Amino acid sequence: MEDYLQLFVDETNFYNRIVLGSFLPENLWKPLPHFLQTWIRNYIGATAIYFISGFLWCFYIYYWKRNVYLPKDAIPSNKAMFLQTFVAMKAMPWYSALPTLSEYMVENGWTRCFSRINDIGWSGYLVYLVVYLAIVEFGIYWMHRELHDIKPLYKYLHATHHIYNKQNTLSPFAGLAFHPLDGILQAVPHVVSLFLVPTHFTTHMVLLFLEAIWTANIHDCIHGNVWPIMGAGYHTIHHTTYRHNYGHYTIWMDWLFGTLRDPLSDSAKMI
Repeated sequence: MEDYLQLFVDETNFYNRIVLGSFLPENLWKPLPHFLQTWIRNYIGATAIYFISGFLWCFYIYYWKRNVYLPKDAIPSNKAMFLQTFVAMKAMPWYSALPTLSEYMVENGWTRCFSRINDIGWSGYLVYLVVYLAIVEFGIYWMHRELHDIKPLYKYLHATHHIYNKQNTLSPFAGLAFHPLDGILQAVPHVVSLFLVPTHFTTHMVLLFLEAIWTANIHDCIHGNVWPIMGAGYHTIHHTTYRHNYGHYTIWMDWLFGTLRDPLSDSAKMI
């Protein structure tokens, strides 16, 4: 058992060497405890993903393809995007604590994670991945919905994110502009899943960090119309009605629990 758990430690040490070794002198990070090294690596990685994905997406839709996807009056101001990055960066140290904690629990054998796909085979990996994603989808839907339905949670946590409630205030940078506890609560289903279903450790980490890219995408107000994806068209409705489209990756949970509102139907009613 200890030899197998060492595989997880070796993997996280490898990530630490790659990231910290690229940004910091070795004498600054090498003496630090492993947990702190991991937190710094997650902070650097999350910040880099947030800014790179946000800048590239904003450049594409607001400048390179200006007025193609959005009318001029729907493009957020630079000030609005700056304020969103300010909120996100205040929360980023706290966001980074969640993957750090999940890695710690995996390394200590508290979860059902496995290190190598050939430990269970590709068919088992794919089945468990589908179950993992279903748990995440269900968990995020209900966490998000309760952040609206439980008034103190909305007032003191989720309202920070919902000040962005019009097209010209939403941008990819709003994707992580949450109260720190709000952002962590909505990502917790990723960690809870580790205790419920066998999960490939690397896949878990990739999915957790891809949240930064996904949330940037669903806040760009562009409806991709790819069924059954809960894209930006659906999420823009959520930001304007507050009572629909709580789902994360797909529309299925909103369809199942009666909170789905389709952007194409809304557009048809306006014609």
